[in-house]
Amino acid sequence: MASTTASSANFKNYILVTLAYWGFTITDGALRMLVLLYFNNIGYTPLQIASLFLFYEVFGVITNFLGGWIGSQLGLKVTLYTGIGLQVFSMVMLSWLNPGWAQWIAVGYVMVAQAFSGIAKDLTKMSSKSAIRLVVPQDAQSSLFKWVAVLTGSKNALKGVGFFVGSALLASVGFINSLWIMAAGLFLIMFTGLLLPKGMGKIKKKVKFSQLFSKSQEINILSAARFFLFGSRDVWFVVALPVFLREILGWSFYQVGGFLACWVIGYGLVQFLAPTLIQRFGSGRPPESKTIQFWTFTLTVVPAAIALALQIGVRADIAIVGGLLIFGVVFAFNSAVHSYLVLAFTDDDKVALNVGFYYMANSGGRLIGTVLSGLIYQFFGLVGCLWTSMFFVLAAALISLKLPDPEPSKAIAWKAGDGD
Repeated sequence: MASTTASSANFKNYILVTLAYWGFTITDGALRMLVLLYFNNIGYTPLQIASLFLFYEVFGVITNFLGGWIGSQLGLKVTLYTGIGLQVFSMVMLSWLNPGWAQWIAVGYVMVAQAFSGIAKDLTKMSSKSAIRLVVPQDAQSSLFKWVAVLTGSKNALKGVGFFVGSALLASVGFINSLWIMAAGLFLIMFTGLLLPKGMGKIKKKVKFSQLFSKSQEINILSAARFFLFGSRDVWFVVALPVFLREILGWSFYQVGGFLACWVIGYGLVQFLAPTLIQRFGSGRPPESKTIQFWTFTLTVVPAAIALALQIGVRADIAIVGGLLIFGVVFAFNSAVHSYLVLAFTDDDKVALNVGFYYMANSGGRLIGTVLSGLIYQFFGLVGCLWTSMFFVLAAALISLKLPDPEPSKAIAWKAGDGD
């Protein structure tokens, strides 16, 4: 009876955390597309647009480093809803942007607002993914992979929805009104926090500053691979691709936002299905080191193939759309397996610290990818960004060769039907 009650409570907490994360994710995707398209439309260069997201990524790195410690001391409920509150503040702050300001003042103001958004995003993500580890039993790694994939896959699908929402709002009600609409919706989401238990993820003992650096070899290797993996995506996807679609191919706000939304939704769907597909077509066991090695080396080929197609004169829209579909599928498998392994390699009492450290590397890759996306595109075009992406993936693949398998006690064999 007690077990049933605990299971019901865990499921309720999972639903509440996921709903809060979903609401945040839609606004985060919408805000990114809103800022990118608005400033591109008023004449900002790719490098200037990339600079607008610089503090977003820098403070994401810092937040992931300290966020795990904060979460372990104050509880994941505090970090989750602090993140949502900061996102509301960031959008209200952006709504006060004055078009009459000098460009350098406007850029600095947006960078500061985006810093709050970066803190918000990574506090929310760290809290949500850490919380999943606490509501799934230690001996149920198959379920863990499934529920992590549900959270991660649905998050990316809804981020894609956010891309379309942002572009649609910009085209229909304008920049300022869009921000107020999203801030109001996200503010309402904060009330779900009243139903979560206090102290979720909080540990009683104090954590020394030196413990913020992961001492697990597995987490360190996985984090290094994650850095290059996400840098490989953002170096061409964040700034270069939307600007290319808008300026070179002449797509409208709706077309750019809709296309990127469909891509991210499809990417999220593949992540959601990853446990079922890996079980059905693989060994039937939870992911191992060779799983991530296979998918990372496979991904290396994709950006190189797109770059070559553009260089030999294949129609840009065909090369990019077709290439993006393949890139999305392979990248989604990489990301899903990564998200599982970081939890399989950690223990309950260290989950916030290890996940925070791991996503610090994730944010570092996004930071370098975002900066290089604007810089390389401005001087070498989309093809230069794609070749850089290929080298980043190759680095991630080579690093993953040093990754061991999870311990048998943490990675039990899948039972038939677990992935359905």
